[in-house]
Amino acid sequence: MKWIAAATVLGAVMACQDPTPVADSRAASMTRNLRQQADNGDASAQAALGAAYLTGDGVEPDAEEAVRWYRQAAEQGHASAQATLGDLYLNAEGVTQDDGEAARWYRLAADQGNAEGQYGLAYLYGVGQGVPRDDAEAARLMRLSGEQGDVQAQYAVALLYENGQDVPQDLAEAARWYLRAAEQGHARSQASLAAMYLEGRGVEEDDSKAARWLRMAATQGFVVAQVDLAYLYGVGRGVPQDDTQSLRWLQMAADPIHARSDANIAAMTRAQYSLALVYVNGRGVTPNDAEAVRWLRLAAARGLAEAQGDLGFMYLTGRGVPPDDLEAARWIRPAADQGYAGAQRFLGLMYRDGRGVPRDLGETTRWLGLAADQGDGLAQYELGLLYREGIGTPTDASTAYLWLSLAIDRLEGDARTRAAQARDQVVSSLSATERAEGDRQTREWKPVFER
Repeated sequence: MKWIAAATVLGAVMACQDPTPVADSRAASMTRNLRQQADNGDASAQAALGAAYLTGDGVEPDAEEAVRWYRQAAEQGHASAQATLGDLYLNAEGVTQDDGEAARWYRLAADQGNAEGQYGLAYLYGVGQGVPRDDAEAARLMRLSGEQGDVQAQYAVALLYENGQDVPQDLAEAARWYLRAAEQGHARSQASLAAMYLEGRGVEEDDSKAARWLRMAATQGFVVAQVDLAYLYGVGRGVPQDDTQSLRWLQMAADPIHARSDANIAAMTRAQYSLALVYVNGRGVTPNDAEAVRWLRLAAARGLAEAQGDLGFMYLTGRGVPPDDLEAARWIRPAADQGYAGAQRFLGLMYRDGRGVPRDLGETTRWLGLAADQGDGLAQYELGLLYREGIGTPTDASTAYLWLSLAIDRLEGDARTRAAQARDQVVSSLSATERAEGDRQTREWKPVFER
């Protein structure tokens, strides 16, 4: 965590040495000198020796020995050592995990104005570990730490202002804190600041500035920024439109090498799905269904509903893989269960036709209804036909009129023409009053997620 900075006495000099026998001899001599200073009670030397043992810088790594030296320095009031000892107790490095001890050492450091101690204690107050939860105190300490330049604290304060958590929401203040951290190279802050520029939240909308900050974060391997930068190149926003550049950043984002945090794993999965669409549509590449299936399979295995549904569709239609209705159903069902409207529509039609699942018109109506309720135009069209013909449900011309009218509003081209023709066949079954009521319901209808 923050303990690396304490190794300045030994580490800064060691970094300048050549990896030769002479350099090794010098390092050993420096270690002996540092130990002698530490044995004589020099708190800075004790803290530096603790850092050396923690990182294996000039000595064999030994977390327990690191704790011993840090404790000696901390007990002399060395603030940085106190903060680091708090880290070690929090993370059970060289000691038994103890939130109370972590809080005690963080507080001693924080009371001396140490930014790392303030940050650590703020974290504990925010989660209620080792101290009673106190969000206001957490925010106060986090701000004190951030004012001193602690980049993690600056990012945390920005989040508080952006979300209005424990402080009044203030997007301009959030942008200011993101900027402070971004200027120190903090990738998440750079990406968050870019998002604010893209949306004009707290700052004037500026796509070119957004692209610049995203590029800085993306070059550090922050996958979220890589995906967003790929999008900007794809649509030509803030940068010249360039499918090749978009593809390049998507390929980088899709590589698991950088995906260690939850946010990066989610972004990597999204990048894999986006690459599949690139190969389906031939954006900057030759269309290749087999390659699309490969990327869909990777994203689907991580539970991305859109990838699962689209992979099922590829099996259903035999694109990039041999046709396989059972395999299609295996992928489409979990996507439908997650609420992906396209998969719900596919599954409803599979039940209608008995493809990969037993024929069941009741299930057809249920799944098409779920997709239609989300605003899926094709599902609304198919559901309208079911109500018109009384398939899997009693005949209901008024309900058929509603769903077909909604489908007309959402579909284009031949699909829209078919929906209009189907609705025309229903109109003769309705009175003028029923039709007027259907038109009113169509105007006032909202998808389920807006109700």
